[in-house]
Amino acid sequence: MTDSTATTTTTPTGGGPGRGHGTGAGADMAKRQALRTRRDRVRRWSWGIPMWILALLFLLPFAWMISTSLKPDVEAFRIPMQWIPDQPRWENYTEVLFGESSILIPFGNSVFVAALRVLGELTTATLAGYAFAKLRFPGRGKVFIAYLATSLIPAQLLLVPRFVYFEKLSLYDTLWALILPGMFTVLGTFLMRQYFISQPDEFAEAARLDGANEFQIFVRIYLPGAMSMISALAILTFVWSWNDYETPLVFLSTPENYTLPMGLTSFTDENGAMAAGLSMAASVISIVPILLVFLIFQRRFVRAMTESALK
Repeated sequence: MTDSTATTTTTPTGGGPGRGHGTGAGADMAKRQALRTRRDRVRRWSWGIPMWILALLFLLPFAWMISTSLKPDVEAFRIPMQWIPDQPRWENYTEVLFGESSILIPFGNSVFVAALRVLGELTTATLAGYAFAKLRFPGRGKVFIAYLATSLIPAQLLLVPRFVYFEKLSLYDTLWALILPGMFTVLGTFLMRQYFISQPDEFAEAARLDGANEFQIFVRIYLPGAMSMISALAILTFVWSWNDYETPLVFLSTPENYTLPMGLTSFTDENGAMAAGLSMAASVISIVPILLVFLIFQRRFVRAMTESALK
């Protein structure tokens, strides 16, 4: 009887020690998560604040340019500087756009040159990049190495031969002397070749089995996926063309053919010195197209740069 009435064991219920242990573990996990979040926030701020300070430092010249564009010339270099003019001189912009030395003609010339250079560069770079990446022909690697080697030649050494060449072709002092050389660049071909070579060959093989020729494979299969890289190349080409001063200085002599960088040098006062207010107003106008192009294509540009870095 005694054995049959032995003490019975008890098991913990839902409200016993088991639940207390689970609650403690959950609290510890929440504390660790909160501590990790706090550390991440401190790390972001420790990097973010210096980056904001650097960004503001880089933007100071642009702020000075905008401020000076709204001042008379006598106040442009006054010390201490007044960032916000008491009476903004909007007449500077009117004079720059519609005055005697209007930048509208140089502005139009720059748009024309940049647009054709971008179209030509994208056409030649994509076709050449695809050929070097996907087509098999004798000496492909050697030809590509030789083409890359031309980038080692300083551009200044080519100015005199190009000058003589374009003069014999009656292209000197025309906008085509700026457009034609800008349609072929080593960097554009290299970037597009690196993109196409990273794409699988199986796509082209499947298309060939279906009867597609090389041009159809290029246009319908590989080209649509290259839009990010093409957008990045378009931005780079546009910026190079828009800011080019050296080439127009050598190949253009007629003011009616001047591009915008040369047109910016025409704003002088009665003593022949630079008219600071007018020059800065023209400079502000000149950067607007670059900002618009970058804002339109910035997502594809960042995506292309990221993909290139990862690959």
